[in-house]
Order: sequence, then C-alpha cells, then structure tokens
Amino acid sequence: MKFGIRKPSIKKRISAKTSLKRQLIHRSGLKMPNGKGWIRNPKRATYNKVYNKTSFDLFKLIKKMFR
Repeated sequence: MKFGIRKPSIKKRISAKTSLKRQLIHRSGLKMPNGKGWIRNPKRATYNKVYNKTSFDLFKLIKKMFR
C-alpha cells in the first residue's frame, strides 16, 4: 500500500481514459452509479478506498495551493 505523495504517470492516465474495456462498459450502460463500485468488485473497492485515504495526488495539491 502506498503512503504519501503519488508518483504521477501520464501514460497510465491516458490509457485509463482511452481503454477499450472502459468504452464498452460506458456505452452499454453498465456503468455503476457513484459509491456502488463495491457491488461489481468488492476487493478492488476496498483497496481503492484505503489507497485514496492514505495517499494524495501531487497535481491536486498544487491545484489547491493556487486557488
């Protein structure tokens, strides 16, 4: 598990937005509503919840500083 600042990856950011699997799920209407991801994959939802509470994004930190 990661603690502290996340190391940004432009490649992973782009591939996540343009993946074929994401496009198929999104266009077929199978997208889960916010907060209901634990129905589809409870293990991943648990991991993501812990990860997001224990680490922070450098870009979001910079954005908050310059508001």
